[in-house]
Amino acid sequence: MSGALRALAAAVLVAAGLAGCSSPRPSATRPAESATGTRLTATLTSPVDITLRWTGTEPGAAGRIVEFATEPEGPYTILDYLPLGRTSYRHPDLMPETPFYYRVRPYYGPASRPVDVRLPKGEFTEKDQKDDHEWAPPRTLRRTAVRTGSVTPGAAGAAAPTGLRATVMHANGIRFTWTDHASDEQGYLLEDRPRGGDRFRPVAVLDPDINSFGLITLENEKRATYRVRAFRYGERSNVVHLKTGASPQR
Repeated sequence: MSGALRALAAAVLVAAGLAGCSSPRPSATRPAESATGTRLTATLTSPVDITLRWTGTEPGAAGRIVEFATEPEGPYTILDYLPLGRTSYRHPDLMPETPFYYRVRPYYGPASRPVDVRLPKGEFTEKDQKDDHEWAPPRTLRRTAVRTGSVTPGAAGAAAPTGLRATVMHANGIRFTWTDHASDEQGYLLEDRPRGGDRFRPVAVLDPDINSFGLITLENEKRATYRVRAFRYGERSNVVHLKTGASPQR
């Protein structure tokens, strides 16, 4: 998701994929043994389209991530952050005759209280593009005497971020600051729910200890509710492997 404008603000989620063409020729994989409650399978629904499906529960999780690699040992790239209710994912238009490896895993951690933001009218202008956006890059604002806790499921909840503040910087820019209480997070997720939306979704993935970040918004985020989540990844599912087929003749 997102695009060039969000690149001004730092690590923003993108839906990863490799270009290709499509033509039907289905195949399927058999799931390997998994040490977790999630069982993953993959199906080649065309020579260059792969659909993932999984079963199982992850008590206490905030959601799941889907990852892929083109080598058995990785590196793995995150394709998307999904709500727990989702049990499938389609990875389309892949590079022909290429091996793909997939796994899913849950992520855990407490979220801050949400804040509502209403931006003024206005497009992202040429003046905004020339702005150096010094306020946007993720950074750590040092604070003293802050109580900390673990984001591990079942912990007392002291790790939830507090004091989330949204400062409107211009018609399409918001700076978020908060107090970091997590002692063992693997990162932070900035999540939003645009007006009329039915759920929160991650819009930026940040490093551990970050507590200041600027977001360049999309059109549907002019009015939205935001929150920030300290998170850790859970156990990985089994890995499934498929090789895409040949590119169809044109």
